[in-house]
Amino acid sequence: MTFYQSEIQRIKTACFSNEKQLETVIGVKNYIKANYERDLNLDVLSHLKFVSKYHLLRLFKKYYGMTPRQYLIDVRIEKSKEQLQQQLSVTETCFAVGFESLGSFSSLFKAKTGKSPSEYQKEQLSRSNSILKS
Repeated sequence: MTFYQSEIQRIKTACFSNEKQLETVIGVKNYIKANYERDLNLDVLSHLKFVSKYHLLRLFKKYYGMTPRQYLIDVRIEKSKEQLQQQLSVTETCFAVGFESLGSFSSLFKAKTGKSPSEYQKEQLSRSNSILKS
């Protein structure tokens, strides 16, 4: 091994000594993003990466600043915005993105966006109509 290779290895070890942790949280984040419509909880996610659910919770919060549940809700809200723009009903959108209750979907949507799902949909429809008229 050359001097430069050994230096690169030394720096990599110093900077990325927690590479397994990174792989774990990135894998969980990608899994959530790809499977947001499923019933996901800490038990499912921890079994996915063979790690304690409490350890996973701490790691995810450390690297992303939020819990896996908060991230899941954010992903679901973003996906619901897309579906509402495509003229799906609020009820269809709610269940399509993985929420089990229309009430919790509506209250979380309003908390995250400042508008109810139906208000958001009407606003997007009026925007698209004004763009088409231009």
